[in-house]
Amino acid sequence: MNPRRLKAMIKKEFLHVLRDWRSLFLALAIPMILIMLFGYALNLDLKNVPTVVWDRSRTPQSRELLSLFDGSPYFSIVDYLDTYRAVQETLEKGRAIIAIVIPSDFADNVLGGGKTRVQVIADGSDANTSRLALGYVRGIGMLYAGKIQVEQARFRGLPEPAPPVEMEPRAWYNPDLRSQNVLIPGIIAIVMIVIAAMLTSVTVAREWEMGTMEQLISTPLRGPELIFGKITPYFAIGLADVATAVLVGQWFFGVPLRGSTALVFLVSTVFLTGALFFGMMLSVSLKKQVLANQAALLAGFLPTMLLSGFVFAIENMPFPIQCLTYIVPARYFISLLRGIYLKGIGLEILWFNALLLAIYALFMVVLSIKRMKMKLE
Repeated sequence: MNPRRLKAMIKKEFLHVLRDWRSLFLALAIPMILIMLFGYALNLDLKNVPTVVWDRSRTPQSRELLSLFDGSPYFSIVDYLDTYRAVQETLEKGRAIIAIVIPSDFADNVLGGGKTRVQVIADGSDANTSRLALGYVRGIGMLYAGKIQVEQARFRGLPEPAPPVEMEPRAWYNPDLRSQNVLIPGIIAIVMIVIAAMLTSVTVAREWEMGTMEQLISTPLRGPELIFGKITPYFAIGLADVATAVLVGQWFFGVPLRGSTALVFLVSTVFLTGALFFGMMLSVSLKKQVLANQAALLAGFLPTMLLSGFVFAIENMPFPIQCLTYIVPARYFISLLRGIYLKGIGLEILWFNALLLAIYALFMVVLSIKRMKMKLE
């Protein structure tokens, strides 16, 4: 490559980006919008599940059980009902997800040491929330049952029964189990694929549609010089977006960065390179802005969103889909970011993911240059 021609191409593309202030504004504003949107709206934590109660017992024992739900951060009792019809209507209208029905003989069975059942109805149309909520309901039920056993043992003058197995759970790396701590590193990948692939996918295609590509072909400019000249401004924008995502994640959402900040930027640079040249390859191959942009959306953004482990656990996917995720580069990038952010580990453990990411970036660079050579030479 000729440094003089490359410098001229970089200057030309920077001037074009600065003149197109709308695209530049979007390129810098979209990361902030996406981070705020995903950070606040996409929350996988279960809290304040709307709950209704039909207490047919209306005794101190039933109120004691309900106090455990009312005092829990996972449930919010929104109404007390008096018929099954009212329970059904509440669930149908979506005003509640969980309904608790306490039988009329609840207190008698509790005081008499008999077995009693409390009906819990969940709105299965919200399957994930209902599944998690039912798990917490079982936990509260076990807590109340254990408390009753202790009280009955004390009343009879017997020693308190000890549980045969006592579990002591500990959550490492994310003690509070905050979903933002897991999602924010993944949002960096979403931001980069949106900015990189979708913006660069129209650069060369725009030259073909405006008729300026023929002028570039008639100059001594070579394929690699055109490619790297057009990539450089978007590379700078991409790094600025990474810095924005890191700062917003720490300041607004309190996401800890336990590892090396330099390593975050290093792996982001590798992923950004692959994403930029992926978009460039689409632009060179398709020659149409709309078509290239749609292809970038389908082949870049959607796999990153759905098949990278950003939101949906790969282990829960069908086996054929799990195999498909191995060709999604964001899978390795998000794994790298979460390891650096939450575990504070480095390339001594994450080297394989980093190697695969580097291979992807190199492959995209070579493929883009090869496609451009076919057009210019």
